[in-house]
Order: sequence, then C-alpha cells, then structure tokens
Amino acid sequence: MSDLAWVPQSCTLPTEERPLRVAEWDALFSERLTSLSRPEPLHLRLNLADGPGIEEWVRDLVARESGCCSFFTFITTPGADVIRLDISVDQAHEPVLDALAARTAAAREQR
Repeated sequence: MSDLAWVPQSCTLPTEERPLRVAEWDALFSERLTSLSRPEPLHLRLNLADGPGIEEWVRDLVARESGCCSFFTFITTPGADVIRLDISVDQAHEPVLDALAARTAAAREQR
C-alpha cells in the first residue's frame, strides 16, 4: 500500500515527509508486531514485541504522530515482553484507522 491517498487532509506533516513517516510505522510493524485486534470500530490494538530501546522508539513515534495528526489518541502500555499500543480515532477518521489496520496487517504478513 504505497499510495498515501489515505492520509487525511487534516494531517499537518509536510507532504514530502509523509513517505518517511509511513516507512517508520511500517518498520515498527514488520519488526515488532505480534498481534493486532479491533476491539471496537474506532479502536485498534497492537501488541509489539519489547526489547532494548523499543518502548522509547514507540513513544517517540507516537509523540511525533500526535503532533501532526491530532485526531489520533495513542495509549502505550508496557508489559512483560510486550508493549501494547492502543490507537483510537473519532468517527470522522474511521477510514484512516481502517487504512492503518490494513497497512499493519500487510506489514506483519511480509515478515
């Protein structure tokens, strides 16, 4: 899914930086994703394998994403050998969460 058309207009990240940010998310998903679920239509839950520096990587990426796409709500919960990342959006941004879920699943399958 290399097309960035799913990125909403409300995203304030400069257009030329978007492919780099998407690549960062893809790397996180392909390297660390152990499971994903969709407990509710507006909520995506990811479990990421923990390791040295991983929690910091996730928190940094989440902070930068929150800065340009304020419609996301991220909750990072560290646990035993796993970091849970809950991502929520409002109703208007459900298609963005759908695209993120599809992208996450695709990155996981490429392992």
